[in-house]
Amino acid sequence: MGNQPMIVLSEESQRTSGKDAQSMNITAGKAVAESVRTTLGPKGMDKMLVDSSGGVVVTNDGVTILKEMDIDHPAANMIVEVSETQEDEVGDGTTTAVVIAGELLDQAEELLDSDVHATTIAQGYRQAAEKAKETLEDKAIDVSADDRDTLEKIASTAMTGKGAESARDRLAELVVDAVLAVRDDDGSIDTDNVSVETVVGGNIGNSELVEGVIVDKERVNENMPYMVEDANVALYDGALEVKETEIDAEVNVTDPDQLQQFLDQEEKQLRQMVDQLKDAGADVVFVGDGIDDMAQHYLAQEGILAVRRAKDSDLKRLARSTGARVVASLDDIESDDLGFAGSVGQKDIGGDERIFVEDVEDAKSVTLILRGGTEHVVDEVERAVDDSLGVVRTTLDDGQVLPGGGAPEAELALELRDFADSVGGREQLAVEAFADALEVIPRTLAENAGLDPIDSLVDLRSQHDGGAFGAGLDAYTGDIIDMESEGVVEPLRVKTQAIESATEAAVMILRIDDVIAAGDLKGGGSDDGGDEEMPPGGGGGMGGMGGMGGMGGAM
Repeated sequence: MGNQPMIVLSEESQRTSGKDAQSMNITAGKAVAESVRTTLGPKGMDKMLVDSSGGVVVTNDGVTILKEMDIDHPAANMIVEVSETQEDEVGDGTTTAVVIAGELLDQAEELLDSDVHATTIAQGYRQAAEKAKETLEDKAIDVSADDRDTLEKIASTAMTGKGAESARDRLAELVVDAVLAVRDDDGSIDTDNVSVETVVGGNIGNSELVEGVIVDKERVNENMPYMVEDANVALYDGALEVKETEIDAEVNVTDPDQLQQFLDQEEKQLRQMVDQLKDAGADVVFVGDGIDDMAQHYLAQEGILAVRRAKDSDLKRLARSTGARVVASLDDIESDDLGFAGSVGQKDIGGDERIFVEDVEDAKSVTLILRGGTEHVVDEVERAVDDSLGVVRTTLDDGQVLPGGGAPEAELALELRDFADSVGGREQLAVEAFADALEVIPRTLAENAGLDPIDSLVDLRSQHDGGAFGAGLDAYTGDIIDMESEGVVEPLRVKTQAIESATEAAVMILRIDDVIAAGDLKGGGSDDGGDEEMPPGGGGGMGGMGGMGGMGGAM
């Protein structure tokens, strides 16, 4: 071959390797974390995100920000996945997870510059993460489903600083009521059974919980009753219409009487369907498909309130709420298939007419009505309530909580520095770096509250050195207080999942020493400020975050 270089990649391919690749990926991950860092805590700021069509989202919810941002860089997307995993598993703590991941990468960069191998750092990080989870599980506080006061505090903490603060105590009560209502006898909870409806108008304090289901439909005929008390509810997953023939057929009518007989037969079939519902004792019927005009007329005659084209999800929620069974054929419907609701009626809510199914005996499906002055306000309140529902569910599942305000991170930093002494080799440096990285949470809480982060961190360390596990930073006063006694608590799994996801993402990024792209990674937008921090050799790859850089300017 002589000394001829062998070209394996195509001309369009782009390759970055060694320290350049590591530096490029680390910078991308850090940029993502930095973009949401100012939103952390009760005094975190909001971001305004404007999409290509001019749609505006105003939020400080970490996962929402990262989903809305136009991020192309593959390493940056790994950090975004951290927030999505956190959201799916727990429902809260997305910003915390991303900020920790970014700080782990920042600490690792310093170790790499000191010639500590990436594999060594990865090993040390994994050991530190395991030790951190063990420590948190040992120090967690037990809580039961009967401890309503603690559950409300957990719900309130999850909403702090998220646009719902003015009425968070009221919303926390509603959230706890909703989760406890849909809890099954075996203790399992599916928050999908809590439907959230947003209404523009009024204020957040006007929000309410309906122990039942709200269906975004109206009664099909004006002659049907608006309201039915003590209603027997039928759920039919079909159509109140004459079935079409499944084969091509041609009917020749030679006499007007024959046509009349044909129409009479159709009416008779429709009448029979309505009679079947009436004989079963139905006062209200929700139909999954259409309802013929003649069937509507007969239903109205019998005083039966009917709703057509109800979604499958609505039928399932109605079945859970009223105790009815969804039937596929009216030939088999009996009184045992019907459910019960104390009240079914059509009401106006925010200018829209909807069907309310309320006053059920044991509501296993409920609806939260959230109100706010503008569309942006109710959207942000909805995001806060979603987080709150997630943490209350997680608390009831696990039965363990931790104090907030940066207390767990400060305690872990202390414990991990002691643990590092027992770790041999260069992994000790990685464990110490992990401990330093966790302190980014109390430090950021202080920065976002306008406090001196160094003073706050020194005071926090001093309290934890003295054995005060619950000591955390009060972002409103700047004092170090006992978070547990103040009621600032969050589920254990919020922290363990955040540490686990952040560690895995950081380790994965650190272990990449070669980036081979099939095409050019430059995604455009490099003049927007997204590439300013690029190290030599890393600018081309990072250009893919051009969309993010442009968004960054708006933040």
